Amino acid sequence: MRRLLDSSLSRVSGYRLMTLSLGAIAVVAFILSATGLLFYTPTQLALSLLVAVGSVAASGWIAGRIVRSPAHLESSVITGLLLFFLFWPSEDPTQLGVLALTGVLATASKYVLAVRGRHIFNPAAVAAVIIAFTQLGSSVWWVANSYLLPIVLIGGFLVLWRTRRFAVAVVFVAVAGVLCTGRLMLEGTDAGAAAWTVLASFPVVFLAAFMLSEPLTLPPRRWQQLLVAGVVGVLFSIPLAVGPFAMTPELALIVGNAIAFAFGQRRAVRLRLVEARHPTPTIVEYVFAPERPVAFQAGQSLELAVPHRRADSRGTRRVFSISSPPDDAERITIAMRMPEKPSTFKRALSSLAPGSIVRATSVGGDFLLPQDDSEPVLLIAGGIGITPFASQLASDSAAGRRRDVVLVYAAGSSEIAYREVIAESAAAVVVVGASGSELPAGWSAHSGRVDHAMLDAAVPDWRTRRTFVSGSPRMVDSVRSALARQGGRSVTTDAFSGY
Repeated sequence: MRRLLDSSLSRVSGYRLMTLSLGAIAVVAFILSATGLLFYTPTQLALSLLVAVGSVAASGWIAGRIVRSPAHLESSVITGLLLFFLFWPSEDPTQLGVLALTGVLATASKYVLAVRGRHIFNPAAVAAVIIAFTQLGSSVWWVANSYLLPIVLIGGFLVLWRTRRFAVAVVFVAVAGVLCTGRLMLEGTDAGAAAWTVLASFPVVFLAAFMLSEPLTLPPRRWQQLLVAGVVGVLFSIPLAVGPFAMTPELALIVGNAIAFAFGQRRAVRLRLVEARHPTPTIVEYVFAPERPVAFQAGQSLELAVPHRRADSRGTRRVFSISSPPDDAERITIAMRMPEKPSTFKRALSSLAPGSIVRATSVGGDFLLPQDDSEPVLLIAGGIGITPFASQLASDSAAGRRRDVVLVYAAGSSEIAYREVIAESAAAVVVVGASGSELPAGWSAHSGRVDHAMLDAAVPDWRTRRTFVSGSPRMVDSVRSALARQGGRSVTTDAFSGY
């Protein structure tokens, strides 16, 4: 099941999956309305949907023309759908006018409340907060009801699986769920009814899956993300009020967004393409010169944006591990496998001329080696999964660190990338799938696949080592499961999703 989900969802961009999931919730809402299970009429739903999506899309197109930047239609549709679910469906012209204004404010927030091209707050949430503070209207989160809960759970599960943000959602739902349930119990509701009310009638699941998990407004490190989720959960649950203003789900969320921004790494990074080179016949490495120094740690990744026409379902952004060490302030490199039929993203990137400017919209990640360099580690790379290890080994070499490192690299002889970086490190190297006669002196070769039997033969003490695995989702899942069954230590993974 894991492999099927990874394989299926990797073909769809995060934006497209969000659009499809929110669209499915809207379709179910129309069906429930037509059958009388929802209070709102199909006409009210249709008018509100048209105004919410239309106002964001139209204002996004106008804003794009003003700043001379292509409008991101799918992002506008997502924001419009979120607003559609936050405000009462209505056919009253005044309420529809307020909804349209909210859509314009959501678009404006992407440009005004932004730093170097990257918005700070969730656009739908901050627009709802502004409308509430001006007392023009208020959100009601009508999407939180028992009839829509099943489709919200399904769509939310798929989005969280695709974004790998389950931990963030779980922390928020647990904190908010426990506190809200406890509050209802103090008010006299029995435990079971209180828990069900929170799950079915409070927007805990919807906010966690579709808004809190937004990558652009999360901090870069996992512990920071979990902290933000906990803070938002607490604020969501406590009925704070100052005068006419009260704590709402959207206000709790933008407070969390502000905390995330304070953690840093929130700025967009402009990168100038220097050259493209081929470390192996099927791998291409892109060398960029950042306009300003980029702070990152060895093993972290960046999200690269390459806008292009007629983008396929995976969109115009991809996440890549940085293969260069942090010590090299003058360049940043990423590498990818170039198949016979590349995605539109890879074709657009490969068509760029040296000197072209692209943006990295985020830098972060937790695929980091232990700070204690005396701790023995095992690095297992499958194909292009060598990229974060190349950064880490080069960083250790530059700093003079001598870890007890064993690198197990699954690649054919002609597909071994970063030979020089690996050779210069102090790592013991085992190549799976290559001929020993074609390897540098001191490297060993093994046939077959990476599993516990192979590791028993090549790395007898592997069970005592901290293990890091990087490669395709199928390879990562296979190795992680095999090691866990045979008593391996903690395994940290970094899976590529078909980029």
